[in-house]
Amino acid sequence: MTDVPDAVFAEEMVGPGVAIEPAPGRTTVVSPIAGTVLKVLPHAFVVLGDGVGVLVHLGINTVRLEGEGFEVLAEQGSEVDAGDPMITWDPSTLPASAGGQDVSPVVPVVLMDGEKGSVTSDALGATVAAGDLLFTT
Repeated sequence: MTDVPDAVFAEEMVGPGVAIEPAPGRTTVVSPIAGTVLKVLPHAFVVLGDGVGVLVHLGINTVRLEGEGFEVLAEQGSEVDAGDPMITWDPSTLPASAGGQDVSPVVPVVLMDGEKGSVTSDALGATVAAGDLLFTT
């Protein structure tokens, strides 16, 4: 996470986690856990399962795109299983900047309110797919 080009994620202010460099092309991002969709925005979502919240943030400074290029598939308040489709996007079509801020396709997956440094991952530097274990606490 220290390489994420946003201090909020790099310094684990929201919580610890991992960052994914997405493959180019249109893709559907899935829920990493089963639970309730607490929040869904065009560029991010939070799922709460077993008292643990996980934030998936599609890109850095993508909020400035105001939803352009994102298709929300899940509904706030709905119950989801791990692997259920949440948002479709194409990271390769992101502009270099938006609203005066650099945009990056990096996707932080964060254990919200977890202790700094409390997650470990064998997936670092590896290619991951839906259903792969991203991290443990």
